[in-house]
Amino acid sequence: MYEILENAFHTIVMYSCLLLEGIGIAIILYMAIRSLVLLIRGRKGVGMGLAKGIALALEFLLGGEVLHTIIAEDLQQLLVVGIIVVLRVTLTVLIHWEIKTEKAEEKEA
Repeated sequence: MYEILENAFHTIVMYSCLLLEGIGIAIILYMAIRSLVLLIRGRKGVGMGLAKGIALALEFLLGGEVLHTIIAEDLQQLLVVGIIVVLRVTLTVLIHWEIKTEKAEEKEA
């Protein structure tokens, strides 16, 4: 009985990870295509929209990585997931900083 529940839990977490990562990838692709179209049309502020989309996508990807920590089977897997989380958090912070800086520059102009 315990093995059945453990397998079910593992399966649910794996599919949840895939779902969150898929949403993150979809957001990145959508925002990249949208930004390219806006860039071709000559619109301003394209970079800001793309940065916001990437930041949102990273939140979903980070959620998937956090779920991966639940099912990590050994210390090496946990370490790899931890490194990925640190990298994604760093990227998210940098992107939010860039957005904040760009907004401040727009207010000054």
